[in-house]
Amino acid sequence: MGSDAIEKRASSTTVSLDKQRYRVLIGTGLLKQIGTHARKRFARKTCAIISDNNVAPLFARRLEKSLVAAGFRPTLITIPADEKSKTLEQVGRICDGMIAAGLDRQSFVIGLGGGVIGDISGFVAAIYHRGIPHVQIPTTLLAMVDSSIGGKTGVNMRDGKNLIGAIHHPLLVIDDVDALRTLSRREFNQGFAEIIKHAVIADAKMFRTLQSWKAGDPPSLGSGVAGAPALQRLIKRNIQIKSRIVAKDERDQIGQRALLNFGHTVGHAIERAGGYRKFLHGEALSLGIVAACAISIKRLDCRRINEIQLSIFSGDSSYPQGCRGISCARRSSRQ
Repeated sequence: MGSDAIEKRASSTTVSLDKQRYRVLIGTGLLKQIGTHARKRFARKTCAIISDNNVAPLFARRLEKSLVAAGFRPTLITIPADEKSKTLEQVGRICDGMIAAGLDRQSFVIGLGGGVIGDISGFVAAIYHRGIPHVQIPTTLLAMVDSSIGGKTGVNMRDGKNLIGAIHHPLLVIDDVDALRTLSRREFNQGFAEIIKHAVIADAKMFRTLQSWKAGDPPSLGSGVAGAPALQRLIKRNIQIKSRIVAKDERDQIGQRALLNFGHTVGHAIERAGGYRKFLHGEALSLGIVAACAISIKRLDCRRINEIQLSIFSGDSSYPQGCRGISCARRSSRQ
């Protein structure tokens, strides 16, 4: 089956920038078709798949098989599955592996994993031979709706997150919703923090829709991803919101893109502090959103704010103490 027919079966949207456009495909069973998509876009047959030791055992073999069938020669490079892997040292190790495999400036990089993999694989693609194409294959809801879009790549330094990086947009993004079936409920639910953030800053209708959803309800993680069409539509809508904001301020220089940082100032501090148990990014961000709202209310001397419903956590006792039982966080303020 040709890639045009495959793309018609999948939902798709286009990220349009000043000098670049790229497609985002959203659907099920897309991992098996990566080779077909790559063959349409790349002439060179060598590529690197950058993944982590959690994701690679689940999806890398399927991806490699598809690429080999299409005539490509992929090299799999894995790193530890942790935010601590976002270092210049790890970037150097990845580049050493690509050099040893004979990749050149005509090769391309595939990032297979969550946000950490997207950041580091994109940064490698940005600097290897001064820049080669990057394909994003996010495997978490959080990465699908947020970090895979916008071209921000980078690594962390001792003094802060993402202090070294580059804007390097992917040539293609593949969101295979089937990959979400492998996530724990906690990992899946944290993706809704970014979705709610987008709703608050840009889509009141989506915000009202989210208020009627419960974490763990459809779209579920059951066999065949029950509710997948609804989830695909939600992912697509969030990509459209983020891409429109990015297009107005591609390099984050005029302030428009700062809207996407809603909740992140406090959220990153919570994430880094960690408490007695580590917070996932989405969990920390959700608390950052609540904190940002509370600060805004106080500073603006508002007398009342309507209930802000954040349907993120289901109350599982394994969650950090600060998040336990928060399936609907309500905040109101009266002077």
